[in-house]
Amino acid sequence: MVARNIAHFDVHADDVDRARKFYQSVFGWRFSAWGPPGFFLIATGDETDPGIHGAVHERPKDEDRCVGFQCTIAVEDVDEIAAAIGREGGQITVPKMTIPTVGELIQFRDTEGNVVCAMRYFDESKGRPPQK
Repeated sequence: MVARNIAHFDVHADDVDRARKFYQSVFGWRFSAWGPPGFFLIATGDETDPGIHGAVHERPKDEDRCVGFQCTIAVEDVDEIAAAIGREGGQITVPKMTIPTVGELIQFRDTEGNVVCAMRYFDESKGRPPQK
């Protein structure tokens, strides 16, 4: 049986170039053109920890508008990321808060209006319960 982990995410954007600049500047993500015009694959990690596959593209038309999931991005320093979000045109919507035994979390709205979280997890388990 195939693991049912999230394997891909999309960032829907009103301005694809602005969204690429935001995520590259704040999180260091890399982008490569693929498929139709204005569609870019996202590389979030490196060779040792590649992360999951992503893409950024134009937001679908109103009738196909995606409501979607809220994602959390693992970071090393929530304060540093919060400052970068502000510098790059995002907005913090929930200031840093501590979730006991899990980590420090912020919620923000990116330049495209998407709501996302960033969290410094207290350990490498990234908030997952112990395996049995």
